[in-house]
Amino acid sequence: MSATRIVVFAKAPQPGRVKTRLIPALGAEGAASLAARMLIHALSEALLSGVAAVELCATPSPADAAWRGVELPDGLVLTAQGEGDLGARMARAAQRVIEAGEAVLLTGTDCPGLDAACLRRAANALCETDAVIGPTADGGYALLGLRRFDASLFEDIAWSTPAVARVTLARLDALGWSRTRLPLLHDIDEPADLVHLPAGW
Repeated sequence: MSATRIVVFAKAPQPGRVKTRLIPALGAEGAASLAARMLIHALSEALLSGVAAVELCATPSPADAAWRGVELPDGLVLTAQGEGDLGARMARAAQRVIEAGEAVLLTGTDCPGLDAACLRRAANALCETDAVIGPTADGGYALLGLRRFDASLFEDIAWSTPAVARVTLARLDALGWSRTRLPLLHDIDEPADLVHLPAGW
């Protein structure tokens, strides 16, 4: 692998379409505003990490009107997630990057704790191991890094459930791949998660 690419998966921050589980606490506009801040934070930290190329893999397509008015940082590669469930979309991106000769760090925008230092640590881990995972307290993961591709890591997984990280780790072990597990992080999905927002947010 000659380089590592960070691929950030994100939805356009439209009221009523993002962070819907936070609407009871923040309202539709407030939830969308938070989603927009988390999006910019995730992209900015990825760029700050200096790892390599940073790609925003967006839904809908970056050319869609839903993204109009969203001020994205300079220096991003923009791509569309395309069709399928989350697993199919992540698999497609991971396979594309790895087949092009790069390792990949797949991330989202739900975890403010996934900062530039964490991303550098994950990229460094991929120099030594086949995979790296950043598990979250809700049982999912905030980051999955790979330098090899296998579709089993993305198929038949109950996304947004407490089983995601456990199943993914079991499948990595079944493949016989070496892996690094990062310290536990916190996603911001439910009202109770708001306590994990950084000060000043």
